[in-house]
Amino acid sequence: MKEALLKTAIESSIHAGKATLEVYQKDFEVDYKEDDSPLTDADRRANKIIVEALLSTEIPIISEESKQTDYSERKHWSKCWIVDPLDGTKEFVKKNGEFTVNIALIEEQRPVLGVIYVPAKDEIYFADVEKGHAYFAELKGCVTADDVMKIAERIHPGEADELRIVGSRSHMNDDTKAFIDEQRTKTDKPISIVSRGSSLKLCLVASGKADIYPRFAPTMEWDTAAGHAICNAAGVPVIDQNTQKEMLYNRENLTNAYFLVSNRSLITKK
Repeated sequence: MKEALLKTAIESSIHAGKATLEVYQKDFEVDYKEDDSPLTDADRRANKIIVEALLSTEIPIISEESKQTDYSERKHWSKCWIVDPLDGTKEFVKKNGEFTVNIALIEEQRPVLGVIYVPAKDEIYFADVEKGHAYFAELKGCVTADDVMKIAERIHPGEADELRIVGSRSHMNDDTKAFIDEQRTKTDKPISIVSRGSSLKLCLVASGKADIYPRFAPTMEWDTAAGHAICNAAGVPVIDQNTQKEMLYNRENLTNAYFLVSNRSLITKK
């Protein structure tokens, strides 16, 4: 059952991503929501494609670009999809290629499947948390889930000679800088900063290209759910800094608390 759902998520993410590229490769208008976040026709097109595909699963959907169901109803959901049809719209507008399509399946508030497609690079990350497998593939034109799964390779967190901390291109604030300074007192390794946009920051830790991702700035559930699934399947925790436990989803407030993603074994006290 889960494999069929994962295949649906993989294929709908690719189709949606292709639709975003049609907009990306042309001049496009940028609208702004009430919170001043950007919105483009690519967001709308991708959302339509994904929602139409996921409706066939008869599992309710939380999507950034759809009207949100009231919590009085949502709190009774045992499972739901969480979707960001275009994560990193700021990166999309800047045309730096670091935007993604995010789809996650949540069960009992925990991510169990995750897909992150990178349209500009035709790359995909996906994971089944129950199996403990996270994957990456360069698609080179593949669009079917069966073909994607044949060429995908497993990813794992890794170790390096330096402590690699992920910093956002758009959100490096004082709390994050203070965290980085604190790590200098906790490790004998030199520290380097790795910058990426969108949910790619979580993928960096899951795939061993970075060691820690401190997110001490606002995000929404749809920004993190898919990446959280991929991290968990790769053996990397995503810890809510309010509860000091794994972050939960389909909460009454869809805004995430600060969180920390880390391959903790790499942090050694002096």
